[in-house]
Amino acid sequence: MSTVELQRVTAETNIALTLNIRGNGVSSVDTGVGFLNHMLTAFAKHGDFDLWVQCNGDTHVDDHHTVEDIGIVLGQAFWQALGDKQGICRFGQWLLPMDEALIQCAVDLSGRSYLGWRVDLPTEKIGSFDCELAEEFWLGFVRNCPCSLHIRQLEGTNSHHILEGVFKGAARALKQAVSIDEKHAHEIPSTKGVL
Repeated sequence: MSTVELQRVTAETNIALTLNIRGNGVSSVDTGVGFLNHMLTAFAKHGDFDLWVQCNGDTHVDDHHTVEDIGIVLGQAFWQALGDKQGICRFGQWLLPMDEALIQCAVDLSGRSYLGWRVDLPTEKIGSFDCELAEEFWLGFVRNCPCSLHIRQLEGTNSHHILEGVFKGAARALKQAVSIDEKHAHEIPSTKGVL
C-alpha cells in the first residue's frame, strides 16, 4: 500500500488528506495558511509524493492548530502508506543548500519517535506565519510516523530560505527512506524482523 486517504475532525480543524509516497510530486494544498501551502507543495515536489490536503481550521484564533494537526495527519498517512515496511531502505539523508542556508536532514523509519531540531530562525515571522510553528509541524509528524528525524541548520540568515531548506531536505531524506532497496526487496530492514 503506497496511497492513503485520511480525514481528521476535531473542534479545531477538519482535515482531509491523500498521500501517495511513490508518486510524481503532484499536489493540491489548501490549508488556510499560505506559507504552509507553499512548504507542503515544495515537500511534495521534491519528495515525489502525490499530496492532496484540504483543511478548515480555526485560523481566526491563530495558525497553531492547523499547522500541528496537518503534521499529525501527514505523519499518520506516511506510516500507514509504508504497510509492513518490507523492502524499504529505512534510512535517508540529504544536505540541501538554499541560497545562503545549508540544511542537513536525516531520517530513520525505526518505529521510534524523536525529533532533533537544531534550527535557529532569525525572525519570528515570515509574513503572517509564526516561524516557531515549523517545529510543531515536525513534532506532530514524528509522533505519528514514528521515526527519528534530525534537522540541522548548518548555515543561514534568512528564515524563509532556512524553512524552505528544511521542508525540501526532509522530503529528499524521506524519499530515500521510503524507496525500495532492490537487493532486499522482500525483507524487513531490521535485525529484529519488524519495524
